[in-house]
Amino acid sequence: MARNIQSLERAAAMLRLLAGGERRLGLSDVASSLGLAKGTAHGILRTLQAEGFVEQDPTSGRYQLGAELLRLGNSYLDVHELRARALVWTDDLARASGESVYVGVLHQSGVLIMHHVFRPDDSRQVLEVGAMQPLHSTALGKVLSAYDPVAHSQAMEVERDPFTPRTVTDAVGFEEILGLTRARGWAADVEETWEGIASVAAPIHDRRRMPVGAVAVAGAVERVCGEAREPRAALVASVRDCARAVSRDLGAGRF
Repeated sequence: MARNIQSLERAAAMLRLLAGGERRLGLSDVASSLGLAKGTAHGILRTLQAEGFVEQDPTSGRYQLGAELLRLGNSYLDVHELRARALVWTDDLARASGESVYVGVLHQSGVLIMHHVFRPDDSRQVLEVGAMQPLHSTALGKVLSAYDPVAHSQAMEVERDPFTPRTVTDAVGFEEILGLTRARGWAADVEETWEGIASVAAPIHDRRRMPVGAVAVAGAVERVCGEAREPRAALVASVRDCARAVSRDLGAGRF
């Protein structure tokens, strides 16, 4: 009988370790957890990092899973519970709103788009699954930063770049936005990331009532917002209903 390849077994064990428990682990944590010498663990981590399966935080030096695991293809995404639970509800939201719909999750210091429903018209559009968005300026990022302590820490640690004149970059102003987001249960981005584009997002929770992602509608400012440049109430309600529906399907119960 053919013998298993030890290095591959160790790499698989390392990925499983990084996928559970703490979001980030140091070299010593990985080595001790798997019973490996630091040199051996470091060599495997560097190889996985080179392939995009593992990423290292430049500040802390800790490791976490890389985006390449999500970009391997739709075969992985289709079995991802969050995306699977969101499929029907996000399709309904796109039809009802007439706008593009996104589901995003925290990844490193940004938002990874894991599902994208096209705006239901005949316009030319580009699939954005696998794209990264900033935490501090997008509606998806604000929701994650408001409800997920890890996302909050990452948003506060990174440089908050001004993408437009409306981007809030100072710490005090950003914290005020997050407080408002928690108070009303949704966040908005009105030309803070892209000129002419506005979005509304709400949090998705799992069976433990932990924030696991966010859903957003995005489109032209004149369609998403009213005369006062505030998101239309009906659109906000639709986004929140969608987020609640996905959360219920994930076992979160009623919010």
